[in-house]
Amino acid sequence: MGANLLGVRSHNTALVLDLLRCAGPDGISRLELAERTGLTPQAVSKITARLREEGFAAEAGRRASTGGKPRTVLRLVPEAGHAVGVHLDRDELRVVLADLDGGVVGERCVPLDLGAGAEAVVGAVVRETEGVVAEALGGPGGRAAALLGVGGPGGRAASRLGVGGPGGRAASLLGVGVALPGPLDHVHGVLHRVTGFPEWDGFPLRDALARRLGTPVVVDKDTNAAALALAVGGERGSFAYLHLGTGLGAGLVIGGSVHRGARTGAGEFGHQVVQLDGPPCPCGNRGCVEALCLAAIARGDMAEAARVLGVAAANLVGLLDIDLLLLGGRTIEAAPDAFVEGVAGILAVHAEREGAPVERVPVRLAPGGARGVAEGAAQLLLAPVFGRAGG
Repeated sequence: MGANLLGVRSHNTALVLDLLRCAGPDGISRLELAERTGLTPQAVSKITARLREEGFAAEAGRRASTGGKPRTVLRLVPEAGHAVGVHLDRDELRVVLADLDGGVVGERCVPLDLGAGAEAVVGAVVRETEGVVAEALGGPGGRAAALLGVGGPGGRAASRLGVGGPGGRAASLLGVGVALPGPLDHVHGVLHRVTGFPEWDGFPLRDALARRLGTPVVVDKDTNAAALALAVGGERGSFAYLHLGTGLGAGLVIGGSVHRGARTGAGEFGHQVVQLDGPPCPCGNRGCVEALCLAAIARGDMAEAARVLGVAAANLVGLLDIDLLLLGGRTIEAAPDAFVEGVAGILAVHAEREGAPVERVPVRLAPGGARGVAEGAAQLLLAPVFGRAGG
Protein backbone atom coordinates (compact mmCIF):
# COMPACT_ATOMS: atom_id res chain seq x y z
CA MET A 1 0.00 0.00 0.00
CA GLY A 2 2.62 2.51 -1.06
CA ALA A 3 5.19 1.78 1.67
CA ASN A 4 8.01 4.28 1.87
CA LEU A 5 11.14 2.55 0.51
CA LEU A 6 13.55 4.47 2.77
CA GLY A 7 11.41 3.70 5.80
CA VAL A 8 11.24 0.01 4.91
CA ARG A 9 15.00 -0.09 4.40
CA SER A 10 15.61 1.52 7.80
CA HIS A 11 13.11 -0.85 9.42
CA ASN A 12 14.73 -3.92 7.88
CA THR A 13 18.19 -2.73 8.88
CA ALA A 14 16.96 -2.20 12.44
CA LEU A 15 15.58 -5.76 12.51
CA VAL A 16 18.93 -7.16 11.43
CA LEU A 17 20.87 -4.99 13.87
CA ASP A 18 18.65 -6.03 16.77
CA LEU A 19 19.22 -9.71 16.01
CA LEU A 20 22.97 -9.11 15.77
CA ARG A 21 22.85 -7.36 19.14
CA CYS A 22 20.84 -10.14 20.77
CA ALA A 23 23.16 -12.82 19.36
CA GLY A 24 26.10 -11.37 21.27
CA PRO A 25 29.72 -12.19 20.49
CA ASP A 26 28.83 -15.68 19.22
CA GLY A 27 27.08 -14.09 16.26
CA ILE A 28 24.35 -15.24 13.92
CA SER A 29 24.35 -16.50 10.33
CA ARG A 30 22.73 -14.80 7.37
CA LEU A 31 20.38 -17.76 6.96
CA GLU A 32 19.20 -17.39 10.55
CA LEU A 33 18.76 -13.65 10.01
CA ALA A 34 16.56 -14.35 6.99
CA GLU A 35 14.49 -16.93 8.88
CA ARG A 36 13.91 -14.70 11.90
CA THR A 37 13.20 -11.47 10.02
CA GLY A 38 11.18 -12.95 7.17
CA LEU A 39 13.43 -11.13 4.68
CA THR A 40 14.81 -12.84 1.61
CA PRO A 41 18.39 -14.13 1.77
CA GLN A 42 19.27 -11.59 -0.93
CA ALA A 43 17.90 -8.71 1.15
CA VAL A 44 19.79 -9.91 4.22
CA SER A 45 23.01 -10.20 2.21
CA LYS A 46 22.68 -6.62 0.99
CA ILE A 47 21.95 -5.28 4.47
CA THR A 48 24.79 -7.18 6.14
CA ALA A 49 27.23 -6.24 3.38
CA ARG A 50 26.42 -2.57 3.96
CA LEU A 51 26.71 -2.96 7.73
CA ARG A 52 30.10 -4.64 7.36
CA GLU A 53 31.31 -1.95 4.99
CA GLU A 54 30.25 0.76 7.42
CA GLY A 55 31.87 -1.01 10.37
CA PHE A 56 28.76 -1.99 12.32
CA ALA A 57 29.02 -5.75 11.71
CA ALA A 58 31.98 -8.14 11.50
CA GLU A 59 32.64 -11.83 11.05
CA ALA A 60 32.47 -13.92 14.23
CA GLY A 61 33.78 -17.17 12.74
CA ARG A 62 32.13 -20.08 10.99
CA ARG A 63 29.50 -22.56 12.07
CA ALA A 64 28.89 -26.08 10.77
CA SER A 65 25.81 -26.42 8.57
CA THR A 66 23.57 -29.39 7.81
CA GLY A 67 24.96 -29.51 4.31
CA GLY A 68 27.47 -27.70 2.14
CA LYS A 69 30.18 -25.37 3.37
CA PRO A 70 30.19 -23.94 6.92
CA ARG A 71 28.16 -20.78 7.41
CA THR A 72 29.82 -17.48 8.22
CA VAL A 73 28.35 -15.90 11.34
CA LEU A 74 28.23 -12.17 11.94
CA ARG A 75 28.27 -10.09 15.13
CA LEU A 76 27.55 -6.51 16.07
CA VAL A 77 30.59 -4.24 16.55
CA PRO A 78 29.64 -2.39 19.77
CA GLU A 79 32.39 0.21 19.45
CA ALA A 80 31.08 1.31 16.05
CA GLY A 81 28.76 3.84 17.67
CA HIS A 82 28.11 5.57 20.98
CA ALA A 83 25.47 7.61 22.75
CA VAL A 84 25.75 9.91 25.74
CA GLY A 85 23.26 9.48 28.56
CA VAL A 86 22.69 12.34 31.02
CA HIS A 87 20.81 12.02 34.31
CA LEU A 88 20.00 15.54 35.45
CA ASP A 89 18.79 15.22 39.04
CA ARG A 90 17.90 17.98 41.47
CA ASP A 91 21.29 17.81 43.20
CA GLU A 92 23.49 15.66 40.98
CA LEU A 93 24.61 15.29 37.37
CA ARG A 94 25.61 11.87 36.05
CA VAL A 95 26.87 11.39 32.48
CA VAL A 96 27.65 8.04 30.84
CA LEU A 97 28.95 7.11 27.41
CA ALA A 98 27.47 3.84 26.11
CA ASP A 99 28.41 1.79 23.07
CA LEU A 100 25.93 0.26 20.61
CA ASP A 101 25.40 -2.73 22.89
CA GLY A 102 24.53 -0.44 25.80
CA GLY A 103 27.78 -1.11 27.61
CA VAL A 104 29.05 1.85 29.62
CA VAL A 105 32.55 2.86 28.51
CA GLY A 106 32.79 6.18 30.36
CA GLU A 107 31.11 7.86 33.33
CA ARG A 108 31.22 11.09 35.31
CA CYS A 109 29.20 12.17 38.33
CA VAL A 110 29.32 15.63 39.93
CA PRO A 111 27.17 17.63 42.38
CA LEU A 112 24.66 19.97 40.76
CA ASP A 113 22.04 22.49 41.87
CA LEU A 114 19.09 22.32 39.47
CA GLY A 115 18.00 25.68 40.86
CA ALA A 116 21.25 27.41 39.86
CA GLY A 117 19.69 28.63 36.61
CA ALA A 118 19.56 27.46 33.01
CA GLU A 119 22.94 28.88 31.98
CA ALA A 120 24.82 27.16 34.81
CA VAL A 121 23.04 23.83 34.38
CA VAL A 122 23.36 23.73 30.59
CA GLY A 123 27.02 24.68 30.91
CA ALA A 124 27.61 21.82 33.36
CA VAL A 125 25.94 19.30 31.05
CA VAL A 126 28.06 20.48 28.09
CA ARG A 127 31.26 20.40 30.15
CA GLU A 128 30.73 16.93 31.60
CA THR A 129 29.50 15.51 28.28
CA GLU A 130 32.61 16.71 26.44
CA GLY A 131 34.74 15.46 29.32
CA VAL A 132 33.35 11.91 29.35
CA VAL A 133 33.69 11.64 25.57
CA ALA A 134 37.30 12.83 25.70
CA GLU A 135 38.18 10.43 28.52
CA ALA A 136 36.52 7.39 27.00
CA LEU A 137 37.35 7.81 23.33
CA GLY A 138 40.72 9.47 23.76
CA GLY A 139 42.16 12.74 22.55
CA PRO A 140 42.01 16.28 23.89
CA GLY A 141 38.87 18.36 24.32
CA GLY A 142 39.07 19.43 20.69
CA ARG A 143 38.70 15.80 19.66
CA ALA A 144 35.65 15.51 21.88
CA ALA A 145 34.16 18.63 20.32
CA ALA A 146 34.73 17.22 16.85
CA LEU A 147 33.11 13.91 17.77
CA LEU A 148 30.15 15.74 19.23
CA GLY A 149 29.81 17.84 16.09
CA VAL A 150 30.29 21.17 17.83
CA GLY A 151 30.54 24.03 15.38
CA GLY A 152 27.93 23.15 12.80
CA PRO A 153 24.16 22.71 12.58
CA GLY A 154 23.39 19.10 13.35
CA GLY A 155 27.10 18.42 13.58
CA ARG A 156 29.01 15.45 12.22
CA ALA A 157 27.04 13.09 14.41
CA ALA A 158 23.78 13.93 12.66
CA SER A 159 25.15 12.76 9.32
CA ARG A 160 26.42 9.47 10.70
CA LEU A 161 24.71 6.60 12.45
CA GLY A 162 21.94 8.67 14.00
CA VAL A 163 18.69 9.62 12.33
CA GLY A 164 17.25 6.89 10.13
CA GLY A 165 19.65 4.14 11.18
CA PRO A 166 23.19 3.27 10.14
CA GLY A 167 24.45 5.33 7.27
CA GLY A 168 27.89 6.60 8.11
CA ARG A 169 31.30 5.70 9.39
CA ALA A 170 32.14 3.89 12.58
CA ALA A 171 33.21 5.47 15.90
CA SER A 172 30.35 7.97 15.61
CA LEU A 173 28.10 9.52 18.22
CA LEU A 174 24.38 9.25 17.76
CA GLY A 175 23.69 12.12 20.12
CA VAL A 176 22.85 12.92 23.72
CA GLY A 177 19.89 11.68 25.74
CA VAL A 178 18.89 13.73 28.79
CA ALA A 179 16.65 12.40 31.55
CA LEU A 180 15.37 14.55 34.42
CA PRO A 181 12.36 14.95 36.72
CA GLY A 182 9.09 15.92 35.02
CA PRO A 183 6.70 17.12 34.05
CA LEU A 184 8.00 17.94 30.58
CA ASP A 185 7.18 17.77 26.88
CA HIS A 186 9.12 14.82 25.46
CA VAL A 187 8.24 15.58 21.83
CA HIS A 188 9.55 19.17 21.86
CA GLY A 189 12.11 18.82 24.65
CA VAL A 190 10.55 21.62 26.70
CA LEU A 191 10.37 21.54 30.49
CA HIS A 192 7.23 22.31 32.49
CA ARG A 193 7.01 23.16 36.16
CA VAL A 194 9.56 20.72 37.57
CA THR A 195 8.44 20.12 41.15
CA GLY A 196 10.29 22.55 43.40
CA PHE A 197 11.83 24.42 40.44
CA PRO A 198 9.06 26.46 38.77
CA GLU A 199 11.65 28.71 37.08
CA TRP A 200 12.28 25.94 34.52
CA ASP A 201 8.70 26.16 33.21
CA GLY A 202 8.80 26.56 29.42
CA PHE A 203 12.58 26.25 29.05
CA PRO A 204 13.56 24.57 25.70
CA LEU A 205 16.26 22.31 27.14
CA ARG A 206 16.60 20.11 24.05
CA ASP A 207 17.25 22.98 21.66
CA ALA A 208 19.56 24.79 24.09
CA LEU A 209 21.78 21.73 24.46
CA ALA A 210 21.65 20.87 20.75
CA ARG A 211 22.93 24.35 19.90
CA ARG A 212 25.80 24.09 22.38
CA LEU A 213 26.77 20.51 21.51
CA GLY A 214 25.98 20.52 17.79
CA THR A 215 24.53 17.01 17.96
CA PRO A 216 21.01 15.52 18.24
CA VAL A 217 19.53 15.73 21.74
CA VAL A 218 16.51 13.88 23.14
CA VAL A 219 14.87 14.85 26.46
CA ASP A 220 12.60 12.61 28.54
CA LYS A 221 11.54 12.03 32.13
CA ASP A 222 13.99 10.12 34.32
CA THR A 223 11.45 7.39 35.02
CA ASN A 224 10.64 6.88 31.33
CA ALA A 225 14.33 6.58 30.49
CA ALA A 226 14.90 4.02 33.23
CA ALA A 227 11.84 2.04 32.15
CA LEU A 228 13.11 2.03 28.55
CA ALA A 229 16.46 0.64 29.69
CA LEU A 230 14.69 -2.12 31.61
CA ALA A 231 12.53 -3.06 28.61
CA VAL A 232 15.52 -3.09 26.26
CA GLY A 233 17.45 -5.08 28.85
CA GLY A 234 14.97 -7.93 28.80
CA GLU A 235 12.00 -7.12 31.06
CA ARG A 236 8.87 -8.31 29.25
CA GLY A 237 5.17 -7.61 29.41
CA SER A 238 3.66 -4.74 31.36
CA PHE A 239 5.46 -3.36 34.40
CA ALA A 240 5.96 -0.21 36.44
CA TYR A 241 9.28 1.22 37.56
CA LEU A 242 8.96 3.30 40.74
CA HIS A 243 11.84 5.72 41.30
CA LEU A 244 12.35 7.20 44.76
CA GLY A 245 15.29 9.56 45.11
CA THR A 246 15.05 13.31 45.56
CA GLY A 247 11.49 12.89 44.28
CA LEU A 248 9.08 10.08 43.40
CA GLY A 249 7.82 9.06 39.96
CA ALA A 250 6.90 6.07 37.83
CA GLY A 251 7.89 4.79 34.43
CA LEU A 252 5.24 2.63 32.79
CA VAL A 253 5.79 -0.09 30.20
CA ILE A 254 2.51 -1.38 28.79
CA GLY A 255 2.58 -4.30 26.39
CA GLY A 256 6.32 -3.96 25.95
CA SER A 257 6.35 -0.24 25.11
CA VAL A 258 7.00 2.81 27.27
CA HIS A 259 3.71 4.60 27.92
CA ARG A 260 4.31 8.35 28.01
CA GLY A 261 0.75 9.53 27.45
CA ALA A 262 -0.50 12.16 25.01
CA ARG A 263 1.49 14.96 26.69
CA THR A 264 4.28 12.97 28.40
CA GLY A 265 2.14 13.20 31.52
CA ALA A 266 1.89 9.49 32.32
CA GLY A 267 3.75 8.34 35.40
CA GLU A 268 3.34 11.43 37.61
CA PHE A 269 2.95 8.85 40.33
CA GLY A 270 4.35 10.90 43.19
CA HIS A 271 1.61 13.49 43.05
CA GLN A 272 -1.40 11.29 43.60
CA VAL A 273 -3.16 12.49 46.73
CA VAL A 274 -3.61 9.78 49.36
CA GLN A 275 -4.32 12.03 52.38
CA LEU A 276 -6.72 14.91 51.74
CA ASP A 277 -5.62 16.88 54.81
CA GLY A 278 -1.97 15.83 54.55
CA PRO A 279 1.16 17.98 54.51
CA PRO A 280 1.67 20.46 51.66
CA CYS A 281 3.66 19.31 48.65
CA PRO A 282 5.82 21.62 46.47
CA CYS A 283 3.50 20.77 43.58
CA GLY A 284 0.72 22.74 45.28
CA ASN A 285 -1.41 19.84 46.51
CA ARG A 286 -1.64 18.38 49.99
CA GLY A 287 -1.06 14.78 51.02
CA CYS A 288 0.84 13.67 47.92
CA VAL A 289 2.60 10.31 48.07
CA GLU A 290 5.92 12.06 47.40
CA ALA A 291 5.48 14.49 50.29
CA LEU A 292 4.47 11.74 52.71
CA CYS A 293 7.31 9.44 51.62
CA LEU A 294 10.00 12.11 51.81
CA ALA A 295 8.73 13.30 55.20
CA ALA A 296 8.96 9.76 56.59
CA ILE A 297 12.46 9.36 55.16
CA ALA A 298 13.54 12.66 56.71
CA ARG A 299 12.42 11.27 60.10
CA GLY A 300 14.41 8.08 59.44
CA ASP A 301 11.20 6.01 59.37
CA MET A 302 11.84 3.75 56.37
CA ALA A 303 9.05 1.37 57.38
CA GLU A 304 6.49 4.19 57.14
CA ALA A 305 7.96 5.38 53.83
CA ALA A 306 7.67 1.85 52.44
CA ARG A 307 4.09 1.58 53.73
CA VAL A 308 3.05 4.82 52.00
CA LEU A 309 4.82 3.76 48.82
CA GLY A 310 3.08 0.38 49.02
CA VAL A 311 -0.37 1.95 49.33
CA ALA A 312 0.25 4.07 46.24
CA ALA A 313 1.74 1.09 44.39
CA ALA A 314 -1.35 -0.97 45.22
CA ASN A 315 -3.49 1.76 43.64
CA LEU A 316 -1.34 1.58 40.52
CA VAL A 317 -1.47 -2.22 40.35
CA GLY A 318 -5.23 -2.15 40.78
CA LEU A 319 -5.59 0.44 38.03
CA LEU A 320 -3.30 -1.15 35.42
CA ASP A 321 -3.20 -4.85 36.41
CA ILE A 322 0.51 -5.01 35.56
CA ASP A 323 2.81 -8.05 35.67
CA LEU A 324 5.66 -6.67 37.75
CA LEU A 325 6.75 -3.82 40.02
CA LEU A 326 10.39 -2.68 39.99
CA LEU A 327 11.83 -0.29 42.58
CA GLY A 328 14.83 1.99 42.10
CA GLY A 329 16.39 5.32 42.98
CA ARG A 330 19.05 6.26 45.52
CA THR A 331 16.68 6.22 48.52
CA ILE A 332 15.47 2.71 47.77
CA GLU A 333 19.01 1.53 47.01
CA ALA A 334 20.06 2.73 50.47
CA ALA A 335 17.51 0.40 52.13
CA PRO A 336 16.42 -2.09 49.46
CA ASP A 337 15.09 -4.82 51.74
CA ALA A 338 12.92 -2.42 53.74
CA PHE A 339 11.25 -1.09 50.59
CA VAL A 340 10.93 -4.32 48.62
CA GLU A 341 9.51 -6.22 51.60
CA GLY A 342 7.37 -3.30 52.76
CA VAL A 343 5.77 -2.68 49.35
CA ALA A 344 5.31 -6.41 48.71
CA GLY A 345 3.59 -6.76 52.08
CA ILE A 346 1.06 -4.03 51.30
CA LEU A 347 0.37 -5.56 47.89
CA ALA A 348 -0.20 -8.93 49.52
CA VAL A 349 -2.75 -7.48 51.95
CA HIS A 350 -4.61 -5.78 49.11
CA ALA A 351 -4.57 -8.96 47.02
CA GLU A 352 -6.02 -11.04 49.86
CA ARG A 353 -8.66 -8.42 50.59
CA GLU A 354 -9.75 -8.41 46.96
CA GLY A 355 -9.66 -12.20 46.58
CA ALA A 356 -6.96 -12.00 43.92
CA PRO A 357 -5.33 -15.15 42.51
CA VAL A 358 -2.42 -16.73 44.35
CA GLU A 359 0.01 -15.38 41.75
CA ARG A 360 0.55 -11.90 43.16
CA VAL A 361 2.40 -9.10 41.43
CA PRO A 362 6.09 -9.60 42.23
CA VAL A 363 8.14 -6.72 43.63
CA ARG A 364 11.86 -6.56 42.84
CA LEU A 365 14.77 -4.18 43.07
CA ALA A 366 15.46 -2.80 39.59
CA PRO A 367 18.87 -3.63 38.13
CA GLY A 368 21.13 -0.79 37.02
CA GLY A 369 21.88 0.81 40.36
CA ALA A 370 22.87 4.46 40.56
CA ARG A 371 23.41 4.85 36.84
CA GLY A 372 20.19 3.16 35.69
CA VAL A 373 18.57 6.45 34.65
CA ALA A 374 21.68 7.66 32.82
CA GLU A 375 21.92 4.36 30.94
CA GLY A 376 18.26 4.75 30.04
CA ALA A 377 18.96 8.25 28.75
CA ALA A 378 21.57 6.78 26.40
CA GLN A 379 18.96 4.24 25.25
CA LEU A 380 16.80 7.14 24.07
CA LEU A 381 19.33 7.31 21.20
CA LEU A 382 20.41 3.68 21.00
CA ALA A 383 17.04 1.89 21.10
CA PRO A 384 15.67 3.43 17.87
CA VAL A 385 18.72 2.12 15.96
CA PHE A 386 17.48 -1.39 16.79
CA GLY A 387 13.81 -0.61 16.22
CA ARG A 388 13.18 -0.45 19.96
CA ALA A 389 12.23 3.22 20.43
CA GLY A 390 9.33 2.30 22.70
CA GLY A 391 11.08 -0.54 24.44
